[in-house]
Amino acid sequence: MSDESIRERAGSEASGIAATVVTGTWLVLLLLDFPTGVWLSVMLFGYIVVVPVISMLFDEDEEKDQKEWSQPERQSQPKRESDDETPLERLRRRYAEGELTDEQFERKLERLLETETLEDVEDRERLRETELE
Repeated sequence: MSDESIRERAGSEASGIAATVVTGTWLVLLLLDFPTGVWLSVMLFGYIVVVPVISMLFDEDEEKDQKEWSQPERQSQPKRESDDETPLERLRRRYAEGELTDEQFERKLERLLETETLEDVEDRERLRETELE
């Protein structure tokens, strides 16, 4: 596994990593019999400050991406070339138009391929081509 892929994975899982570190820290303090005020302060500060800050820094694009996939296009946006675009075609077009960065495109493509196979996409495109003929 390359350093870049480890760095990307750590960035995408930053909130979970921060929560695990906070939990581990206060549990160690609790089990080592530190005073209640010490481990409780670590726990509260970690969950109220550290985890949300990490989430804001690293997970912002992830939440935005999820909203884009789950919400229908707004009426105020101009209609694109075709309303019957497949998700893969839409993703390719948005990438080509510069709406998505390389990382966003790859992340969305992975998510799309997790839910449907390449064969499903090809079958749908073949069906569409036959309908157009």
